[in-house]
Amino acid sequence: MKKKYHVNPETLTMERIDHTFWYVVRRGLTYVLLGILFGIVFFFLFFSFFPSPREKQVVRERDALNTQYTMLSRQLDQMQLVLSDLQQRDDNLYRVLFQAEPIPLSVRLGASYSIDYYDSIIQMTNSVLATEITRKADLIEKELYVQAKSYEDILELAKTREIRMENLPAIQPVLNKDLKRVASGYGYRMDPVYHTPRFHSGMDFTAPVGTDVYATGNGQIVFVGWKQGYGNTVVLSHGFDYTTLYAHLSKPLVKVGQRVKRGDIIALVGNTGKSTGPHLHYEVRLRDKPVDPRNFYFQDLSPEDYDRMVQLSNNFGYLLD
Repeated sequence: MKKKYHVNPETLTMERIDHTFWYVVRRGLTYVLLGILFGIVFFFLFFSFFPSPREKQVVRERDALNTQYTMLSRQLDQMQLVLSDLQQRDDNLYRVLFQAEPIPLSVRLGASYSIDYYDSIIQMTNSVLATEITRKADLIEKELYVQAKSYEDILELAKTREIRMENLPAIQPVLNKDLKRVASGYGYRMDPVYHTPRFHSGMDFTAPVGTDVYATGNGQIVFVGWKQGYGNTVVLSHGFDYTTLYAHLSKPLVKVGQRVKRGDIIALVGNTGKSTGPHLHYEVRLRDKPVDPRNFYFQDLSPEDYDRMVQLSNNFGYLLD
């Protein structure tokens, strides 16, 4: 140990300092404690700037998780775009086609989850991304459920429409491809007996007695018998509030309650009732009110033939009944 001296003020001489045992112990402990302190500081500084292998693994896992979260968020955004396109088609195409009301936005979005539902997510690592993804997934889940139910409804409407299209009157009640049998149309015409204008609630087709009369759509026979002015008459119910009437028949070939299909022969043309010659009087009724039959020949007439039919039915001034 290096020797130390100090000046004696009384003798003005240099005297050597002798260290006691406890002095040496205290000095030694001081150095030891300082060494430990520096070691701790160095340890924390080292591991603060240089992460451990375990910390490096955790960081890698966190970065990978963030990447997956980001990719999942983008995929959910793409799903939302596709779903939005399906919703637009549903409201603006399919529901318009089948005459159904669009689904309100409030129904599509549904009820939102409470804030408490997301509290547990907020406590997680990457809580912002996790909460955003959870909200997107929840919204898409609700919208997909509503859209699936909507398509079920549209499918039912399509099935109903198919039945409706099969049932509605869609052909002429007699063979008339050359349109030579159109005698008089719907609207005001001259009465053949009283020679005054009278509203004609159907169309007249000239044909020899015994000519086949066809059901113009699927349905059920609801009346067979004599009607004042109409003579022998058959009434066919097509459902969907539509009925058709076939009058001045020589012979009905069906009975009440019988189901028939479009194109089935249901009667023969005649000259019964208030009639001035052999012909078929044909009516289409919606909710028991007559409508223009010309609007219901869309299955057996081309657009050109339909235009000719309109001209022919308008040209004849006198009725046959």
